Amino acid sequence: MLLAGGQGSRLGVLTAKVAKPAVAFGGKYRIIDFPLSNCINSGIDTVGVLTQYQPLRLNTHIGIGIPWDLDKNVGGVTVLPPYEKVGKTEWYTGTANAIYQNLAYMESFNPDYVLILSGDHIYKMDYEVMLEYHKSHKADVSIAVMPVPQEEASRFGIVVADESGRIREFQEKPEHPKSNLASMGIYIFSWPVLRDALKNLSEQEGCDFGKHVIPYCFQQGDNLVAYEFNGYWKDVGTLGSYWEANMELIDIIPEFNLYEEFWKIYTKNDIIPPQYVSADARIYRSLIGDGTEVYGEVTNSIIGCGVTIGKGAVIRDSIVMQGAVIGDGAVLDKAIVAENCVVGARSVIGCGEETPNRVKPKVYSFGLAVLGENTVIPADVKVGRNTAVTGNTVPGDYPGGALASGEILDKAGVVS
Repeated sequence: MLLAGGQGSRLGVLTAKVAKPAVAFGGKYRIIDFPLSNCINSGIDTVGVLTQYQPLRLNTHIGIGIPWDLDKNVGGVTVLPPYEKVGKTEWYTGTANAIYQNLAYMESFNPDYVLILSGDHIYKMDYEVMLEYHKSHKADVSIAVMPVPQEEASRFGIVVADESGRIREFQEKPEHPKSNLASMGIYIFSWPVLRDALKNLSEQEGCDFGKHVIPYCFQQGDNLVAYEFNGYWKDVGTLGSYWEANMELIDIIPEFNLYEEFWKIYTKNDIIPPQYVSADARIYRSLIGDGTEVYGEVTNSIIGCGVTIGKGAVIRDSIVMQGAVIGDGAVLDKAIVAENCVVGARSVIGCGEETPNRVKPKVYSFGLAVLGENTVIPADVKVGRNTAVTGNTVPGDYPGGALASGEILDKAGVVS
């Protein structure tokens, strides 16, 4: 059961019109491709994807599951949005509530075990190995955990386990964590245990695994174990972590390798032409998507499919998503440009000194300049750092030809 209904509000304008799991990643993928690929690589052929916020692009991307070999008559992939019921009808109000509302779907397969996943993390994991661990420990619940720096532990659900792996205590985002083993939001439940917990907690408002289900299982005396994972795992929940995870793909020796034959990442591939790189173009340590035309200079950047980079344009340390057009002589420096944006000739995106964002300092930070999808930037303007721009902007929107660092220009009405 793959939870993919989150908004991802800390990604700001990137998720104004699209669910977080459907945000582009690595030039050709979307975030949800990683847990879906893990499923099929792990031998899991029955996947329910729970959607809610802005599901259209996510649903279109998943389709009937062909890229992941999940187009099956029995099992396969099923998209599970909230739906009207006789009596009480509600949106998914928490991670466990979303699973509870789909009990009938799970029961139709008469499962022995249910794997619960989040649709918004970048990692590779063999869930079959975790299931064997679950079985060998005769566990009722297995929680995937990984070590984090002690100073960051208060951001996570924290597990205290003994030498055998049995969990003795679970702390949900504690002020004073007792260990540094953080829950990854990946659970394996023996089916009777999950079914019992969900039915008994069904009246709990905003029912959540970390806050409600795991403590309930403790109270029932269930056997909870910690499965320690030491591979690459990234929660791309902020603009800074999203940018960093993309940039790590182009390290000389990338920590996260997209090119392993034995553990491929699958995605929906559109039929588009190959890249074109002009004689005057220069590309250094970058990923360039199919169908992209490069006439300028690209350094240390991730460029999506179908992008056009004009003559004399310079792109540094940036992410440009599919369908964007970067005008002649434009400069991007530590920018995130969402799908189908147009940056006018000679404009500069990401310049000047860093200033905290005036409206949303916790979202628009890390020195990044962010353009929401379908944004139009006119020619000859400058956009500072820790900024966000959305909508069809015109020269008059830029006093003195510039948007100062720390400001937001919202012509699409999506920044609240």
